[in-house]
Amino acid sequence: LPDLVPDPNYVQASTYVQRAHLYSLRCAAEEKCLASTAYTPEATDYDVRVLLRFPQRVKNQGTADFLPSRPRHSWEWHSCHQHYHSMDEFSHYDLLDATTGRKVAEGHKASFCLEDTTCDFGNLKRYACTSHTQGLSPGCYDTYNADIDCQWIDITDVQPGNYVLKVQVNPKYIVLESDFTNNVVRCNIHYTGRYVATTNCKISQ
Repeated sequence: LPDLVPDPNYVQASTYVQRAHLYSLRCAAEEKCLASTAYTPEATDYDVRVLLRFPQRVKNQGTADFLPSRPRHSWEWHSCHQHYHSMDEFSHYDLLDATTGRKVAEGHKASFCLEDTTCDFGNLKRYACTSHTQGLSPGCYDTYNADIDCQWIDITDVQPGNYVLKVQVNPKYIVLESDFTNNVVRCNIHYTGRYVATTNCKISQ
């Protein structure tokens, strides 16, 4: 079976806040990557959204390929981003209040184009982000840099304070794995209203 594990150090190293006008986020809006206030009738192209951006690297440390939950004929072509989505929800992102654990920002499902970005020595890359082959081979990593669309949580409506960033892969357990206890990274986030300090990222339940 496959076994996906997100990399906590990778998340911690490059988490940052970006401000962007709504007009530059059209593709992301189409994929429902923004908070609900971005979709109100009052929203204009020049409204600024505040995005908590972070990268993600997921390793398959199992013994079998991790394959998309959907059969190939039902993969969705996203013309805005020019790629196929082979899973409804490969990852889920949430921002939680550090004291109460309550969700403060609408996390969103991130549906990705699964591929072997890099592999450990001795493992061959076999999957690319195409219409034919998507998946993650054993010993390989699927990597998403912090600057790509939707690799964020929209925190426009979040007050300064202390939070927990929760990143979960294969969140609905749709694809069987040998171990589901290592699918979540949690990080402490201190948000000043201008920037974030990210500490103590680790694998947790």
